[in-house]
Amino acid sequence: MLDRRILEMLLVFTGLMTSVACFTGIVITFIKRNTKQALPSIEITKRLDEIVDRLARLENSFDSTAIEVERISEAQRFTARVLAERPVPPSLADRPRGSTTPH
Repeated sequence: MLDRRILEMLLVFTGLMTSVACFTGIVITFIKRNTKQALPSIEITKRLDEIVDRLARLENSFDSTAIEVERISEAQRFTARVLAERPVPPSLADRPRGSTTPH
């Protein structure tokens, strides 16, 4: 008796889930048919392609600029390191005293 009742409940549950799934499919199909969007015209598609091309060129120019800025910063780091490693010239107090004007 208990096994038969469980089987009935399982069949009812399966039937209800199948009904819900079919109803959902019907509703989605109905919504899709009633809300068809018009395809974009050739002019709009052409303009969008132009915009995509312009954005690609702009992205390439940004990449080029970023590379050049990186090169400049590397050169600046190199110059700063070379200047830091250079021996310090003697100060004015260390120079011999005497006449510096030619005679």
